[in-house]
Amino acid sequence: ALKTDCNGRYVYLNPRRGAAIAVAESARNVAVTGGRPVAITNCLNFGNPYKPENYWQFQEAIAGIGEACRVLETPVTGGNVSFYNESPTAAVYPTPVIGMLGILDDVAYATTASFKQAGDEIALLGVNLEEVGGSEYLKVIHGQVAGDCPALDLQKEKAVQSACLALIHQRLLSSAHDVADGGLAVALAECCILNEECSLGAEITLPKFQRADFALFGESQSLIIISYAPAQRRQVEAICAKHRVPLTVLGKVGG
Repeated sequence: ALKTDCNGRYVYLNPRRGAAIAVAESARNVAVTGGRPVAITNCLNFGNPYKPENYWQFQEAIAGIGEACRVLETPVTGGNVSFYNESPTAAVYPTPVIGMLGILDDVAYATTASFKQAGDEIALLGVNLEEVGGSEYLKVIHGQVAGDCPALDLQKEKAVQSACLALIHQRLLSSAHDVADGGLAVALAECCILNEECSLGAEITLPKFQRADFALFGESQSLIIISYAPAQRRQVEAICAKHRVPLTVLGKVGG
């Protein structure tokens, strides 16, 4: 399983954490397929390094990549650096693209993002912190790239990925999909429309939230949407409890 990932807005707002998120998100994208993240390569794209602010971004991004790789146990096997990506007026967003390699021990574990069966329960692994800094929502709807990028707890990220892999390897899930650009609402929509064989909607009730738009379109990290047969809920809850990962039931497939 392979995935490339980076959100240049996050790295622009917070180079160290934004680069760590690139590693975490690429690993999460591999984990939701049933693959075990094992190693990365990278393509580091920055402006003129002789400008102090650009070199600082580069230095901080490398530190963030290193922190994430050590926790997630995904060594850097290679990569490249591309400097001087700028025009006379501005540099590109600092963009350390991460290529994550995952191993699927048995192709029977391969899991996809789309909802499969009307009546399946839909749940969320992790905690939605309603963070909109650097988000698609802030950029597209309000025309701003501002705030801080989302928080990232690498130990919690690892726990969420481990719980998801355990659920997949126990054959408990119908689907798994990470929450990323666009937030929870966009991820749920993707789960509905990615099924090419049949049209399946979803009926969702948001849990407690501070602001509906932030809860729907915030881009908090370490979140995975899963679906499973209602009869499997106790086993799903037990595995999440074992990994100390919060589980929130959101609704059902269909409608």
